[in-house]
Parts: sequence; structure tokens; C-alpha cells
Amino acid sequence: MRLLSVRATVLSSRPVPLLRKCSRPQITACSRAAWGHRQDALIPQRRLKCSKKGSPAPSCSSEMPISASITAPQFWTSTATWKRAAINTLRCLIGCTVGDFSAMWYLQLSHPTLSMGTIMAISMASGITSSMVLETALLRHGYDRLPWMAAVRTAAGMSMISMTTMELAENVVDYQLTGGVVQLDSAAFWGAALLSVSAGFIAPLPYNYVRLRKYGRACH
Repeated sequence: MRLLSVRATVLSSRPVPLLRKCSRPQITACSRAAWGHRQDALIPQRRLKCSKKGSPAPSCSSEMPISASITAPQFWTSTATWKRAAINTLRCLIGCTVGDFSAMWYLQLSHPTLSMGTIMAISMASGITSSMVLETALLRHGYDRLPWMAAVRTAAGMSMISMTTMELAENVVDYQLTGGVVQLDSAAFWGAALLSVSAGFIAPLPYNYVRLRKYGRACH
């Protein structure tokens, strides 16, 4: 019994090491304190892993967000917005061209005494009207499926500046090349018509892009 008590006394007198429970942040702190420069050497490896296989992950990217200002180069680099703006402009162009040239041809044929200024003014109004009719029909029966009144208001609100710019560009080019005279049997007329239609497409395209890009409607 004395031997057992002596052993127990000796064991109890030995220092018992403390068991440290260290969470992950504490281990990290201890590692930095112990390894210092070795921990710093791991930082470039993390960055390399982040930028592996092309562009870095969003959380690691240092690129600035796209600016909302039209003077920023990044503002004009959205391919999806350019495609959508081109589709919208083409739809408007078809409506404007059909109404404009049809009215111009009819007025010159049936009312030859009218002045060219009057004929072009009426033709532009006809082109804007036919474009709105086409846009309204597409908004009503196309992908959007808007009610009739909502389709009319949307067509008038979103397309007026674009249509007016388009009509002006078309008629100015056509007048400069042909004097505004419609000659369906003339190759020169059709060549001039192609140029005027191209001008009508290009003129409002940047405006349509800005509208889509500024208000975030490129996905519609």
C-alpha cells in the first residue's frame, strides 16, 4: 500500500501538459507567427490558382465595373446589346421604308402637282405611321404578347426618336441622289434606294444601343 501511494504521489507531482483547443483561425494565426515568410510565400500561389485557366473568378477579379457613362469605352462593348439594337432598328426600318416609299410613289403618280417638300413630308409621316403599326403588331402577336393599348403606347414611346432620325436620314440621302423621284424601272433609283435605306439603318442605331444599354433592356 505504501508503494502504491508513493507512485501516486510521484505521478501527481509531474507537470501535466495543457491540451490546447485551437480553432482554424487560431491555427492560422499561430502558423503566421511561426512561419512568417513562408506564409507570405503562399500568397502568389493562391493568386495563380485563382487566375488559372483563363480569366480570374469574379471574387478575385480586379476589373472595374462597366461605367454607365456613354463616354466610357466599356459602354460600347456589349455584343448582346448591339444585336438587340440592330434587331429593333431593322424592325423599325422595314416599317418606315414601306410606308415612306409607298406614299412617295403614290403621291408622285396620283398628285404630280404637289411640291417635293410636301411629298417628302407626307411620306415621312406615312413611314412613321407604318412603322408604328408594324411595331404594334409585333408587340401584340410576337414574343411580348402585350395588350393592344399597351402595344400602341410602347411602340409610340420607344420608337419615335428612332423613326424620325431614320426618316430624315433616308429622305436626305434619297433627295441628294435622285431628287426624291421614284423610278421603279431605273437601276440608279434602286441603287440610291439601297444607300438611303442603309443610311436609315445606321443613323438611329447608336441611339437605340444607348437606350438599351442605359436602361438595361438588352435581354428583352
